[in-house]
Amino acid sequence: MSAVVWTAAGSLVAWLWLLLGQGFFWRTDLRLPPRGEPETWPSVCVVVPARDEAAVLPESLPSLLAQDYPGQAEIFLVDDGSSDGTGQLARALADRHGGLPLTVGSPGEPPPGWTGKLWAVRHGIDLARARGPRYLLLTDADIAHEPDSLRELVAAAETAGFDLVSLMARLRVASRWERLVVPAFVYFFAQLYPFRWIAKKGSRTAAAAGGCVLVSAEAAERAGIPDSIRHAVIDDVSLARAVKRSGGHIWLGLAERVDSVRPYPGLGDLWRMVSRSAYAQLRHSPLVLLGTVLGLTLIYLAPPVALVFGLVTGHAAPALLGGLAWLVMTATYIPMLRYYRQTLWLAPLLPFTAFLYLLMTVDSAVQHYRGRGAAWKGRTYARPDPAPEQR
Repeated sequence: MSAVVWTAAGSLVAWLWLLLGQGFFWRTDLRLPPRGEPETWPSVCVVVPARDEAAVLPESLPSLLAQDYPGQAEIFLVDDGSSDGTGQLARALADRHGGLPLTVGSPGEPPPGWTGKLWAVRHGIDLARARGPRYLLLTDADIAHEPDSLRELVAAAETAGFDLVSLMARLRVASRWERLVVPAFVYFFAQLYPFRWIAKKGSRTAAAAGGCVLVSAEAAERAGIPDSIRHAVIDDVSLARAVKRSGGHIWLGLAERVDSVRPYPGLGDLWRMVSRSAYAQLRHSPLVLLGTVLGLTLIYLAPPVALVFGLVTGHAAPALLGGLAWLVMTATYIPMLRYYRQTLWLAPLLPFTAFLYLLMTVDSAVQHYRGRGAAWKGRTYARPDPAPEQR
């Protein structure tokens, strides 16, 4: 009995700390910072790594081609060994829609030591640097932008003096599993990397959202992007860390008009998305994995268990403590559900969703020790040991 009470009390204390002491991570009001129009609009090159993206390009690429940007802008789409005609489709879409100039490149197979999409990003940046741009927009092939997206990103960077401005694209929430899992994905990300801390120059917290990252070419060069992070599985966080460590000022917030069009209709699709890199987030450490499992259990699973235990056994203390912890948890999740325009009855289900994420994380570790490594678009990579960004 005392163990249950102390566990429930610990969970409540943890939630009170998360509510007030973790950068107000649960708030969803952080949008692009105040901005005005620069006197001269700097040149921008858009780099799009693409591997087998023919299914989503008709929805995403025309939005980039149609960018209403007052300065010079050009798109470089890197067809990274696609087998579905991604490159040909991109050229056809450019011919059909017009708009910004499009160059389609192909980098060939990556050399040893390059992970994820970073080899394609490197090739795209090499092509872009020949144009001498002031900024690089790194965006994924599944991201659709409103016509003023590039203009607003550049205006924010120029006005506020940021070296990197990133938007967490609004992910698709159409299927039942997407509604249950996707808002929690962004919620957990913000809990790990509170957005308000990221923008603080003295803070060590750094993160970006890989689907939409505007970075100055000078800052990227100074940070050695992408070569300095070529081993990174979670490339967006590693990119932001490299820029911040090299003295850059970075910013990350939620998007209003930048959306991912990639579908994750079933639980298996979402499971693969999370488990692909979950153990890499824990630096492939069994001790960190154990701590994560225990932490998730204490913070997310203990409150409903304590509440049910107290109600069943007739003990008020665990029921009260567990119920209060669950109430605080639910309240912190409501803003994210509102941001995603989802019904609020999903908020009390957060412990179940957290349990799914716990299982996905454990599965990620199991896959790692089975030698399958991280994967991107059917390409599997062995993890170098040690990875430079983890030293």
